[in-house]
Amino acid sequence: MAGATFLSAPALLGLPSSSARSRHVQIQVCCQAKSEGSEAAAYAERLQFRRRDLIGGCFGAAVGLEMIEGSTRFTGVAAAADLIERRQRSEFQSSIKGTLTAAIEAKPELVPSLLTLALNDAMTYDKATKSGGPNGSIRLSAEISRPENSGLSAALDMLVETKKEIDSYSKGGPLSFADLIQIAAQQALKKTFLDEAIAKTGGNIEKGRTLYSAYGSSGQWGFFDKIFGRDDAQEPDPEGRVPQWGSASVQEIKDKFIAVGLGPRQVAVMSAFFGPDQAATEAKLIVDPDCRPWVEKYQRSRETVSRTDYEVDLITTLTKLSYLGQRINYEAYTYPKQKINLGNLKL
Repeated sequence: MAGATFLSAPALLGLPSSSARSRHVQIQVCCQAKSEGSEAAAYAERLQFRRRDLIGGCFGAAVGLEMIEGSTRFTGVAAAADLIERRQRSEFQSSIKGTLTAAIEAKPELVPSLLTLALNDAMTYDKATKSGGPNGSIRLSAEISRPENSGLSAALDMLVETKKEIDSYSKGGPLSFADLIQIAAQQALKKTFLDEAIAKTGGNIEKGRTLYSAYGSSGQWGFFDKIFGRDDAQEPDPEGRVPQWGSASVQEIKDKFIAVGLGPRQVAVMSAFFGPDQAATEAKLIVDPDCRPWVEKYQRSRETVSRTDYEVDLITTLTKLSYLGQRINYEAYTYPKQKINLGNLKL
């Protein structure tokens, strides 16, 4: 996806902007009585022409202003409809996150698998053919049963059950697995960030939440949240596109990241996504000269109070992975609004 922008109704329809309303047509009629006979006739003739001009000008101005006013009302309705759709999607997304958070808190042991599930679904992307990517195909039995996805079935089963609950309250249709898997990774990642903040306060949950709110990375998720409307693939992606992260060499891992447009920096920051033992993964990566400086950078960052470099780079990388090759439907999950009565428009 890349990102997309909402179309502005005035620009789309070729209508004048609201600033046009601030320009006023000033029409001044100067009438002066004439007492002399010879001049009175001439004046009456001139006045007759001026009245015709005035009537024609006023009619044109009135029509023009009427069209501007009608167009402005139409633009206002279109803008309101756009805002309603954004609010619908935002409210639905917030509900999804709440449901996922509850599910993850009930089974925190699945956090590493949720991260790998999102990574493996995204890493089927093939840059040459523009195919694969985070399209939910990993949910299909032919794909989840592959060696690189070993151990991820429990996380997928949890998401299947969570999706049933989400779909039960969705007003805009069922949630796609493609969206669900990536948002689940987001919520799992947020849990790890919050847990680290709590640990830094000696296990005090209240202080940890305060620390995370004050110094955490919550504000960095804006672009990720806009990428909402992925379609599900109906067939598994081709085999052989995703390495077995635990047994793959560092070079194989780097090659795969390079193939999707990333590099050693992103390999290092994604160390938590390669399996449940992040320390073991980093020990493997740090021997590589390309990855070493980045691994050390993020290890230092995690020791700081804010963990800014690590968390922001991790969010940025996950965001890039989460829409590789996807066409985002920015009207997904919206539902019927109040219809526009075109009969009331005066054009």
